[in-house]
Amino acid sequence: MVVGFRQFSLRGAAKVAGEFTPACMPDAHSDVGGLGDAASWRAPIDGRRSPFEVLRRESMHPPRSESTQTLAVPDARDPGRQLAYLEVGDPNGALVIHNHGGPSSRLEARLFAETASRHRLRFVCVDRPGIGQSSPQSARSYSGWAEDLTAIADALGHREFGVTGWSEGGPWALAAAAFIDPARLRHVSSIAGGSYGAFGDDWAKEHLSAADALGGLLALHFEPGFRLMYGALGVAAEHFGPSYIRQIAKAVNGYDRQIIARPEFEAAFLAASAECFARGSEGLVRDSELLYRSWAFDVRKIERRVHFWQGLDDRLVPDAINRKVADATPGAVWHPVPEAGHFVAIGAADEILAIAAEELGSSRAA
Repeated sequence: MVVGFRQFSLRGAAKVAGEFTPACMPDAHSDVGGLGDAASWRAPIDGRRSPFEVLRRESMHPPRSESTQTLAVPDARDPGRQLAYLEVGDPNGALVIHNHGGPSSRLEARLFAETASRHRLRFVCVDRPGIGQSSPQSARSYSGWAEDLTAIADALGHREFGVTGWSEGGPWALAAAAFIDPARLRHVSSIAGGSYGAFGDDWAKEHLSAADALGGLLALHFEPGFRLMYGALGVAAEHFGPSYIRQIAKAVNGYDRQIIARPEFEAAFLAASAECFARGSEGLVRDSELLYRSWAFDVRKIERRVHFWQGLDDRLVPDAINRKVADATPGAVWHPVPEAGHFVAIGAADEILAIAAEELGSSRAA
């Protein structure tokens, strides 16, 4: 979900463990401690509804019919490899495959359920290999994930489809744009993507916080330290949820705090984060390492239309990173959202999925 949360894993894990007692558990109907009155931030996005108004209308709780599905994907090196996914929205609508962030999982789909239904989209979020309920994969690659996305669309009966990706999922959406035939892939959105390897190993380190820059250093040069970082993050997400949320709130801006303060959002967010570690931290470690290493595709060769959504006050993935990536991408459409932070994916979900629905048109299941 939020690639910048690795700064929490280093500085916050010990603090979380130290402060966690049953007394610090918030009431089921309370806002996150210290985030302020829910009415204190109402700035609109492009003159439309504020993120608070969006979240107030939407339920993050899964419908009774929701359940995880699995499908086998072709893989010569890992026969029988399974991908787990969660589907929300309109089952008869155009297909959008969402690339979750990190730490996150297929359960991230719940955060978009009402918006997907409103725009008549079949919105499917898939656990990447080794994350959540998806099988590990021997050799991870961007091109391999593009093949998996195409296999998912085929299995669901769609020739044409779109992809979105938030935070750590952004680069995987861009990989789809690079490797999948535009005649099939009709829409691409990268939302506050962790584009750390777009122009070489850890090229964006000068724009990152000291902790995130350290994450890149560890990923490239000291893998045991990188694994330790994500192991600590997994413990925090799975066992110290309220404190985990409080630490995140300290790292983001008022726009983001207003979103994560909603009790219905908090529950869905924590579930998606904890599920990331259902098989341990190895899946997330391998997933994140690819973000920092030089990508195996060149955004400067992506001529098809790609939407880049970015909060201009993102404290986790600063806008300078994705602005440079968008400037280098021939087909880029830049969508800056003033005052928005990293949770622009939720605050601007209506605008994002409206464009997806428009570009997908009548691309229904075959």
